[in-house]
Amino acid sequence: MNTAPFIALRSGEKIAALGQGTWHFAEVSARRADEIASINLGLDLGMTVLDTAEMYGNGAAEVLVGEAIAGRRDEVFLVDKVLPHHATRAGTVRACEASLGRLGVDHIDLYLLHWRGSIPLAETITGFADLKRDGMIRHWGVSNFDMDDMIELSTIPGGDGVQTNQILYNLTRRGPEYALLPWLAQQGIPAMAYSPIEQGRLLDHPALRPIAQRHNATPAQIALAWVLRNDGVNAIPRAATPSHVEHNAAARDIGLTGDDLQALDTAFPPPTRPHPLEIL
Repeated sequence: MNTAPFIALRSGEKIAALGQGTWHFAEVSARRADEIASINLGLDLGMTVLDTAEMYGNGAAEVLVGEAIAGRRDEVFLVDKVLPHHATRAGTVRACEASLGRLGVDHIDLYLLHWRGSIPLAETITGFADLKRDGMIRHWGVSNFDMDDMIELSTIPGGDGVQTNQILYNLTRRGPEYALLPWLAQQGIPAMAYSPIEQGRLLDHPALRPIAQRHNATPAQIALAWVLRNDGVNAIPRAATPSHVEHNAAARDIGLTGDDLQALDTAFPPPTRPHPLEIL
């Protein structure tokens, strides 16, 4: 069980086990103030991994993130993503420069290839190397990479620089446990779990209610604590209100018992054969 508030990247650098996602931020102007307040409260509560992407709102989420972290950049481990069709060597650099401009910062801590596209991985890795050399990013990684993608990446010169694989992983999406998560752990590469509460669909799941009652918690907190139980996984749930941020932060204090985990395995069986990586 992961009782530590941090996980280690492949480089050894430690980052918060519980961070914040920004998918669908900046899409409704009436929610903007709450979204900015949520990010700042999350930072106050130690949820310092902040994940965004050039795709989110066509860059609008990056602008919102930049506004939220103005004056607090040193507190943030900032994660951003390049779209696959931008991920040529030169295109990766251009996309990063544009993201930096929208964010209003001079570097990104972890820059991910958002998913696998048609551009050769070697070309994208070279672009990442250019960005690292010029101080625009500190680390790079990938997102939505399945086993065959990760194995191919490991054979490419420079591919051993990958720091994380951001994947869909939660109680209803346990396929990565069969092969991908063990392989990542063997390589010292943590997984970053997006949609750890299945975009809210686990908020009131009946199988989670009795466990939540035993812990004086909510079903969503149990689902999040379950993802955080693994010291090779961190989670980036989205919370668009300060009260939601507080609920997410409290999940770090829940220690699931062996009986809890057995009950969850019964309700959400672990995989017994390979499953293609799912994507939202």
